[in-house]
Amino acid sequence: MTLEGKHIIVTGAASGIGRATAIMAASRGAAVMAVDYNDRVEETADTIRAAGGTVIAQTADISREDDVKAFTERCVAEFGILDGLYANAGIGGAGKPFLELGPDDFARTLGINTVGTFLCIKHAVPCLVSRRHGSIVCTASVAGLRANAGGVDYSASKAAVISMVQTIAYQLYGTGVRINAICPGLIETGMTAGVFTRARARGAEDRIGQINPAARYGNPEEIAEMACFLLSDGASYVNGQAIAVDGGLSASHPWVFPRKQ
Repeated sequence: MTLEGKHIIVTGAASGIGRATAIMAASRGAAVMAVDYNDRVEETADTIRAAGGTVIAQTADISREDDVKAFTERCVAEFGILDGLYANAGIGGAGKPFLELGPDDFARTLGINTVGTFLCIKHAVPCLVSRRHGSIVCTASVAGLRANAGGVDYSASKAAVISMVQTIAYQLYGTGVRINAICPGLIETGMTAGVFTRARARGAEDRIGQINPAARYGNPEEIAEMACFLLSDGASYVNGQAIAVDGGLSASHPWVFPRKQ
């Protein structure tokens, strides 16, 4: 699980899963470029520096190719090398019933979640292929695997990420570069804050996540553990996969959970 000597880009690093992964990767020896649209990414960098880690903070919009190209080039220029990418940045979608969704809603959600992820991969791949070694990890979602875990635009955007990962794995045939997706279940982050706030207001916090076998929701560090594993050489034979980290939620069709006696 060591990332000693690795040089990794993490997007969406200002909060939630991206922040947890950037901090964890740095604690395990990686030099990290922490990227986010929000300038709070500097707070993530400050936390890493305070712990003795190596980090570059960069504000950027991953839906803009010029931004992605620039931060990838900066990473290589300052670190001298790129070993891995965690394309994690994303949004929760428009949050509307599907009949109320319009083309602009889809364009925004897919522009960040799908096209933005693609652009990060596109610009990282030449650096990795030139060394014939490296790992790319993307954040998808259980919503990209089955229904009822997100809105139509969000679910479609994450299903597209899974398909990209599977397809690009074969486009990278024989290069030594791996690519995988993580499909988180319900994780407490800024993106899901509304769910948690409403449940707590009703006094129903203990019911959050109850429909999965683990009977609870997850935290960003649990996704970061999987991301760091996939970025490490310990995952050298894991490629082209969409790995659910969801407490078991995606293991079953919908069911009625047993009431406590």
